Amino acid sequence: METDDNRRRRYARQTILPEIGEAGQARLSAAKVLVVGAGGLGSPLLLYLAAAGVGTVGVVDADTVDLGNLHRQIAHTTDRVGTPKVESAARTVAALNPEVRIVAHQARLSGANAAQIVAEYDLVADGSDNFPTRYLVNDACYLAGKPLVSAALLRFDGQVTTFKAHEAGDNPCYRCVYPSPPPPGTVPSCAEAGILGAVAGALGCLQATEVLKELLGIGDGLSGRLMMVDALGARVRELRIHRDPACALCGAEASIRDLSRYGG
Repeated sequence: METDDNRRRRYARQTILPEIGEAGQARLSAAKVLVVGAGGLGSPLLLYLAAAGVGTVGVVDADTVDLGNLHRQIAHTTDRVGTPKVESAARTVAALNPEVRIVAHQARLSGANAAQIVAEYDLVADGSDNFPTRYLVNDACYLAGKPLVSAALLRFDGQVTTFKAHEAGDNPCYRCVYPSPPPPGTVPSCAEAGILGAVAGALGCLQATEVLKELLGIGDGLSGRLMMVDALGARVRELRIHRDPACALCGAEASIRDLSRYGG
């Protein structure tokens, strides 16, 4: 364990911010955040949450490190190729900030485990790379009453937003914006279309910023707003998104009551 003096030195540049201070740092230390995916988004997320002193950081991922991951997944190193990503990420976080408790969930999220895992945390950050997982995480967070900070990437583009449909007001969930997954084959994966590694880093950092703001209760959150980044054109724009009264999850006549549709 670090001494009080070393702890003050570690966080001095953020506790000096009047919006944070020692009280804010204590809130971060007590917080528990789950990061879904230890890939291009999850890597900078994990590093900056740990660097900021978030007390408990969970990471869920079933994959192992591949050489093709390394141009964007900066939590991993060449000598760890073949290592489970959650194990590799845990080693990196421990080296960066030994004060942080890292919880490695080496599993693929499913209807059988999502509710239990999500329930252990205060907030979830989704860095997954496929639609089934995004819908599952969204549904699990809404049913558990947990805020969800979500991001997505492709080529030179990215988007980030926060979903808090469990709260009153015009706060949409993922299904309000995307009621159903796109037909198979219509949206290419990063493996098919490519991704600039630095774009993943930039979006992961934006996502980490929104997570920290939510934990601290400061600034203007992204619930109801979709931030869209066009890195190639060096443009950022905002799209207003709204709660859908007919949403199958959070609407007035919601039909989704549990995660059984996802199976085990």
